[in-house]
Parts: sequence; structure tokens; C-alpha cells
Amino acid sequence: MTQTRALTGAPGGEAATAAGGGRRSWIVLAISAIVVAGSTAGMFLPLVPEAIGVLACVLMIGLIFLRVPVAIAMIIPALAGMYALRGPLVVRSTLTTLPYQQVANWTLSVVPMFILMGLLLWKAGLTQGLYAAGRQWLGWLPGGLAVGTNLAGAGLASVSGSSVGTTYALARIGVPEMLKAGYDKRLAIGSVIVAGLPGQLIPPSIMLVIYAGIAEVPVGPQLLAGIGPGILVAVLFTVMIVIFARRWAVAAPGRAEEHPEADWRGRFASLLRVWPVPLLIALIVAGMFSGVFTATEAGAVAALFSVGITLLWKRGDRPWRAIADAATATVSSVGAIFLMLVGVEALSRMFTMTGISTGFAELVDGLNLGRVQFLLLMTLIYIVLGTFMEPLPMMVLTVPILMPTLEALDISLLWYGVFAVFMGELAVVSPPVGILAFIIHGICKDPEVNQGRHISMNDVFNALWWFMPMAIVVTVVLIFFPEIATFIPDLTSGE
Repeated sequence: MTQTRALTGAPGGEAATAAGGGRRSWIVLAISAIVVAGSTAGMFLPLVPEAIGVLACVLMIGLIFLRVPVAIAMIIPALAGMYALRGPLVVRSTLTTLPYQQVANWTLSVVPMFILMGLLLWKAGLTQGLYAAGRQWLGWLPGGLAVGTNLAGAGLASVSGSSVGTTYALARIGVPEMLKAGYDKRLAIGSVIVAGLPGQLIPPSIMLVIYAGIAEVPVGPQLLAGIGPGILVAVLFTVMIVIFARRWAVAAPGRAEEHPEADWRGRFASLLRVWPVPLLIALIVAGMFSGVFTATEAGAVAALFSVGITLLWKRGDRPWRAIADAATATVSSVGAIFLMLVGVEALSRMFTMTGISTGFAELVDGLNLGRVQFLLLMTLIYIVLGTFMEPLPMMVLTVPILMPTLEALDISLLWYGVFAVFMGELAVVSPPVGILAFIIHGICKDPEVNQGRHISMNDVFNALWWFMPMAIVVTVVLIFFPEIATFIPDLTSGE
């Protein structure tokens, strides 16, 4: 599982390749190149500032389709827009001061700490053991393997920060096991694809930490805001899987291999292999909730704890090599993420110069959109963006533009962070063009995964349609009951 690629890579590549093959990909690249050239030239025509801002957005999307790393795809249109609007001196000033100002932020030190924690747990083999533990303890439930996959995915995504990485891991482990047990292939595939949704909301969520940096809200309260919605998503998906399994027995017939005789020794042995993961999550949440330590200190504690666990779990198997590899990967990931944050700030400054952010707020006000109507509009926009972007690029593109609108509609920035992360994750799995659908279809072509059963793209989309109603329910609940996200931060602040 490569966090750098999952968090910061150019997201359109897998989807485009899987969707249309080599020839279609070349057509997309050719069109994207034309769009990039045209939008770049257009920015230097005598246009109103708002038009330059729109062309900058088009340029960024075109660069993403050309598979340019997302950070660079944001920096290029930002600097081009500044040059077109204010000239070379502003560009030089921005390049001189912005990078240091943006990343020399004490609260952002939590990012490398949480990434190091996730990589160390992965290197120690703990995250892989979550699936086995889920099967041991939940196999007795109707659809127990799918339930175990769902909850294991929540844990994996929480500590890894990558839905793509979670999908890769669970698809290769979970799908074959469920197919062997006689599960309907749609339930097996669907439970894997949606498994990462709750994990991106449960601390320590890298996505929420990055959102806090973009929106300039405290990291601790932002992480706590994800707990209620994360638990809600995991519970509702679990209930839905159990209902499917009971109502349509053909979906999860419950063969003997799924329901072995109760072996408490095996169950507790599975917990002994993974106990640091739930303990670490509980330690982070309890420490921040009680005020014992801040989010930044929580990250340091988590990283130190993970180093100790890696030394213990990998003793006799070159533990220091595992720690060194995790540290190297952390540096690479953090460099990419911080470069992306620089791109976000540069893009935000350029949008301020063009007036596009305030213009969007005025447009929403002119259309008399209330809070609910605006959020429904954003739901649609995120789903469209999910056709070619991963959640992080979606968030960093939209949040800087939306800040004035959120303030005008009195929408809590903490709540919107949860909403944006959830919608970003939902968008990349939504039919008919969510990019995770194409990724899992590619994985399921492997005979070791599909167990000799043909799994078509249509099967993947049908699997997703099984889970979409519950995802819509979660979205509606979040919109109409924002307290689900805000009540824990309010408790800690004494409000």
C-alpha cells in the first residue's frame, strides 16, 4: 500500500485505462492536451478576472487528466493566473514566501506522525490481521464475512488514510474468501468497495487533518467531529449487510466454512495479533477528548507507540529495516502532501484575486439557495468530480472556493469537513463512473481473486447500487442532523 500514490497521485489514470483501454486513453490524453493549451492561452487574453479564474480551473482539470501530479496541477494554473492578473512580481513574491509560510505550521506536524503510525502498523503486519480478527469474531452473523470486511476496512482506512490502498488490500483478501463461502459476488464486491467510507472519518483520519489545514480550523476538534458520523456509517452498513443476508439467503448462504464451531481460543488469538490497532485509536480519541494531549501531541504519542509495537512485532525479522522503510515512505508522502498544501494556498490566493470565491457566494445568494439546497448542489458536484478525481484533490479544489459561501450560510466548518470527506469518498465509488469501481474490477480479473467466476463491470455497478440507498440515507442524516458531527467537539469546548 503506497500512501504517496494514493493520496497525491494523478487520479485519472486507473479509471481511464480500465474504462476504455489503450486507444481510448490516448484520445483522452489528446483532448486534455488541447484543453490545457487552450485554457493557458486564454488566460492571457484581455478577459475579466472571473473568466481567468474559470480558465484556471479548466487548466487544472486538464493537467489532472494528463496525469500530472495533483500538487503541480494546482500550482501551474495558480501561478499562471497570478501572472495574467498581476504580473511577474506577484509570482516571484509568492514563490519566495508562500512555501515556507504554508508548511511552517506547528499543527501540521501531526500529518507526518499519523502517516508514520499507519505505515509502521502496516509494516508490522497488524493491519492485515484486522480481517482475520473480524472473520473470527463476526463469522457467526448472517453475512458475517462481509460484516467483518466492512469493519476491518474501517480500521484499515482509519490508520492508512487511503481508500485506494484499503480497497486493494481487502479485495485480494476478502473477495476470494467470500466467494469460496458461496457469497453472491455483488455482496462480496460491494462490501469491499464501501469498507473504506467510515474509516476516513474515524481518528486518526489524514483526510480530516488536511482539511483542517486548508480550512484553518483546529485539528483536534476536526478529528473529534468525525467520530459520530464514522460510527454511524459503519453501523448502518453492517445492519444493511445483515438484512441482505437474512432477507436474501442466496446472497450469503452461510456455509460451514463461514461458521466454524465457536473457537474462543482462536478468537482471542486473533485479537492478540491486532490489539494495538483499536487500542491506539482509543488512546488518540480518549486523549484528545479528555484534554490530556492536543492533536499534535496525540500524533507524536501514536508514532512513538507504533515504533515500539513494530520493534516488538518484528523482533527477529529486521525491525529497524521496517522502521527505516516506513520513515522513508513517510518523508515522501509528507513532501507530496505539503507540496499539495502549497498548491492549495496558491490557488486560493489566485481565486481571491479573480473574485471567483466571492462571486460563487453571490451566485448562491442570488439563487436564494438555503443551506439544504446548497448542500444538495454540492453533493451533485462532488459526485461529478468523483468521475476523475480522488477525494483529496476534490477537497482541495472546492474548499478554498466555498469558504465565503459556508460563512454566509452559517455552515459549521467542522461539520463541512466531515461532509466534504464523506462525499469525496462516496463520489469515487458512485456508479456509473466512480474510479474505485474500475480499480476493483481490475483486481477481480485475477483468477486467484475471482475464484473462476466471471466478474463483469456490470456486476461491480450492480454491487454498488445495493449500497447506494444506505449511503444516501447517511448523507441526508448528516445534512438534517449536523449535531451528529458537532456534539463531541462542542462537549470538549464546553459549549
